[in-house]
Amino acid sequence: MATDYLQLREQIKQWARELGFEQCGISGTDLSAEHPRLQQWLANGYHGDMQYMAEHGTMRANPAELLPGTLRVISVRMNYLPAQAAFATNLADPSQAYISRYALGRDYHKLIRKRLKQLADKINAAVPGLQSRPFVDSAPVLERPLAQRAGLGWVGKHSLLLDKDSGSWFFLGELLVNLALPVDAPHQGDCGSCVACITSCPTGAIVAPYVVDARRCVSYLTIEHKGEIPEELRPLIGNRIYGCDDCQLVCPENRTAPLTLEADFQRRDHWREQSLLALFNWSEADFLKHTEGSAIRRIGYQRWQRNIAVALGNAPYQPEIISSLQQARANSSALVQQHLDWAIQQQQRKQWQAGNLLPRSTERLVRIIEKGLARDA
Repeated sequence: MATDYLQLREQIKQWARELGFEQCGISGTDLSAEHPRLQQWLANGYHGDMQYMAEHGTMRANPAELLPGTLRVISVRMNYLPAQAAFATNLADPSQAYISRYALGRDYHKLIRKRLKQLADKINAAVPGLQSRPFVDSAPVLERPLAQRAGLGWVGKHSLLLDKDSGSWFFLGELLVNLALPVDAPHQGDCGSCVACITSCPTGAIVAPYVVDARRCVSYLTIEHKGEIPEELRPLIGNRIYGCDDCQLVCPENRTAPLTLEADFQRRDHWREQSLLALFNWSEADFLKHTEGSAIRRIGYQRWQRNIAVALGNAPYQPEIISSLQQARANSSALVQQHLDWAIQQQQRKQWQAGNLLPRSTERLVRIIEKGLARDA
C-alpha cells in the first residue's frame, strides 16, 4: 500500500505538537543559494576562531552530505523565554550578572534532540525503514535558512529567525529524513525598514543587515571565544557574563512573544539576582555543581572567571571587588590573569575618581599611572 505523504506530513506536525514543539515545517535540502553568502562571510573572517565553520563549508549548504539519501528536512521550534526573565533588573544593575535568557534553565540540546528522536520513532512506526538523523546545534547545518524554507519564520537583520506571533525567543532543531514529504511554503516575512537590532548592539557586531561579525559579538566573545577578549571591547560588554540578548530585547516582534511552559527552561533558583562578586568567588567545584545540566558548563571554569573579571572591571567601585580580584590572581591561568589585571586597573581608576584623587579630565596622567600599575603587577 502506497504511503499518503500529504497525510503523513500533517500527522508529523501533530506528533511534533504533542512532543512540545510549537511549530513544525518541512523543506527540501537545496541550500545552494546560501553558499555564496556563507563563503563571503567566512572570507571576511567573521567566524573568528570558530574553525569548524570553515571546515564544513560545502556541507552546510548540502544537508544530504550529513545523511546520504536525505530528501527532506523537518524543522521544529520550541519556545524558551522563562516566566521570570527579569531582563531590566539584571541589565540595569551593573553589580549583577547578566546571563542570556536561553541558558537560565536546563541545556536545551539534549532535551530537543531526545524529542526529535521520539518524533523519528513515531514516523518509523508509520513508515518502517525510515532513515533519519536529528540535529540541535550539533552539526554543520544552516538551520535558519532551512527553517525559513519550512515556513517557521524569516531570518532577521540580526541573523536570528523571526516570527510575527512568536518573535525570536525559541530554539530550532532539525530531523533529516529519506521521505519525499510535501514541502511547506517558505516564510515571506521581513524586517522592513527596522534597524533596532543594528543600532542597539552594544559592540556594533551587526556590521550590515543580516551580517554579524562574530569577533565583535558578546555571545561569541563570552561563549565561543577561548582566548583573550580584545581590550577595546571589554567596557562594551558591561555585566554580560554569558551571552547577550540585546538584539532580541529591542526587536518589535518580541513585544508579544509567548513565555515557555517547559519546566526545564525556567530560571534556576541560583541564577536569581546573583551579584557578580558572588559568582566570581565560586570555586571550580561550585561552578561545576551549579552548572550541572546547564549550557553554561561548556565554557569551563577558566572562561567563566575571565568573563566575570571583565564584568567586575565594568562594575562600580567596591573595595571588595579589588580584594577578590587580587586574591584570585595567584591561582589563575595566564589568560585569566590578563583580565584580572585589567579589571583591577579599572576598579582602582574608579576609586581614584570617586575620591577626587585625580581630576576626571586628567586623562594623560591617568594613563601614565595605569601603565605603571601594569608594569608592577
